[in-house]
Amino acid sequence: MVAPDLHPHPQTGSRSIGPSHRARQAAVRRARVLNVATIGWNTVEGVVAIVAGVAAGSVSLVGFGIDSAIEVSAAVILAWRLHQERNGGCMQAADARATKAIAASFAALAIYVAHESLGDLIGGTKPEASTVGVVLAAVSLALMPALARAKARLAPVLGSAAAKADAAQTNLCAVLSAVVLVGVGANWAAGWWWADPIAGLGIAVIAGAEAVRTWRADSLDDTCCA
Repeated sequence: MVAPDLHPHPQTGSRSIGPSHRARQAAVRRARVLNVATIGWNTVEGVVAIVAGVAAGSVSLVGFGIDSAIEVSAAVILAWRLHQERNGGCMQAADARATKAIAASFAALAIYVAHESLGDLIGGTKPEASTVGVVLAAVSLALMPALARAKARLAPVLGSAAAKADAAQTNLCAVLSAVVLVGVGANWAAGWWWADPIAGLGIAVIAGAEAVRTWRADSLDDTCCA
C-alpha cells in the first residue's frame, strides 16, 4: 500500500494526500524498466509480424506489426513524459501532450487497417497460411496481459494519464493478439482466408475506440504532485 504524503504542497502550502515522494520515485524507476521491456519486445514483435504479414499477404498480421510499432512510439513518448519528472513542478501540460500523441497513434492504426481489410475482403485477396504469425500471436497473448497489469498499477502512483494510456495500449496489444490468433489461425488451420481481413477489421474497430477513449481521457488528480 502506498504511504500517503501529508506534507504541505510546494505550490499551495496545503496538505495533500497522495503517494509519498519515495513511493513516486520508486514507481518512476519501475515504469522505466517496464518501458525498456516494452520497447525491446515490441520492436522484435513488430518486425517479425510485418515481415511475416507481407510474406503471407496478411492484413491482420501487418496491422498487428504496425500496432507493435505504435506501442514502441507510445513507450518512447512515455519515456519522454517520465523524463519530465526530473524537472519537478506540474506535469499536466507534458502529460496532456503525451496522451494526445498516443491517441493519435491509435487513430492512424484504425484508419490504415480498416482501409486495407475492406480492400482485401472486397477484392477477395487470399492470404497464405503463416505459422510464424500463429506462434507470434500466441506468445504475445501469453506475455502482454501481465505487462499491461504491471503498468496499470503504476499509473495512479505516477498520477499520469499518459502512463494509463500506455498501459491501455499494452492491454490492446493483448486483445489484438487474440484477434490475430483467431484470424491467422483459422486461415492456417482451415483455409478460411476471409477470417484474416475480418480480424483486421476487428483490429481497426478496437483501435478506433481506444483512440477516442484516450483522446477524451482526463488527467489524473495528482499529476501535479511531482
